[in-house]
Amino acid sequence: MKLCLGTVQFGLDYGVFNTPKKDPEYCINCLDYATQNGIDAIDTATAYGDAENIVGDFLSRKTIGRDKLFISTKHLPNILDDSKAEDYVDVIRDNLQRSLKTLNTDYVDAYYFHSSRYAFQPELLEAISVMQKEGLAKKVGVSVYYPDEAMACFINPNINCIQAPYSIFDHRMKESGVFKTGSEKGFDIDVRTVFVKGLIRLKDDEIPEHLIKAKPILAKLDKFCEETGYSRIELAMGYVKREKEINHLVFGIRSLEQLKEDVASFEKDIPESLYEEIDRQFSGISADLVIPSLWVKG
Repeated sequence: MKLCLGTVQFGLDYGVFNTPKKDPEYCINCLDYATQNGIDAIDTATAYGDAENIVGDFLSRKTIGRDKLFISTKHLPNILDDSKAEDYVDVIRDNLQRSLKTLNTDYVDAYYFHSSRYAFQPELLEAISVMQKEGLAKKVGVSVYYPDEAMACFINPNINCIQAPYSIFDHRMKESGVFKTGSEKGFDIDVRTVFVKGLIRLKDDEIPEHLIKAKPILAKLDKFCEETGYSRIELAMGYVKREKEINHLVFGIRSLEQLKEDVASFEKDIPESLYEEIDRQFSGISADLVIPSLWVKG
């Protein structure tokens, strides 16, 4: 498994508190540090505000060869809803070609539908497969939220990758057999939301009212950290890192200092017995806490 730097925070105000995005030049410096320190994968999306532009600006500076990088992006959500079936390929191609121009590249290594419900629409999956056949994307697939969406992808012959949520608090994909099944089917699997949109980083007095039920869970994690000597970030990244079927751990940052901490945390070796205890202590956490799109602010 490798690290993949996510860029939503570069293009949008993001996180539990919608933390303001950084200056583009600062973001490019982060990309440069990452790619000069062992991270060769970058994830972005058309829906991430200015993120594709920032990645494109970074690529145009050629501080690292394009052939040494894995670049993934995502189709703009929902725009196929009002399209006719005969137009699907053209709409997808037009959007991907715009992304490629913005990214200053001729192809992406993975191109995902950002609308997870498209996993259940075979005609759309067939249409996106044309992007691979035309050489605009090396792999095509869907960014999913739920295990049934992932499983729907695995039975479709036209796609070959997914991006899915997985974290120390969110075990749904593993417990549902998604990783095992996807690996057996030859799918590339990347995971995101490892820090639950920044929730795992919050101190007790920083937790907002609409996420109040996270307090006892984070307190339990802190107790586990005290008992084992590992930090929240080390345990969160290590928990995901142990899964052999996953290609990339996609993670986001708010600062260069945070990036350096995350890279160091990923390198930590943690005994498997601790992860087995995490499986026991943090299984079954409700979806409305671990899936940020379900968060309801009061």
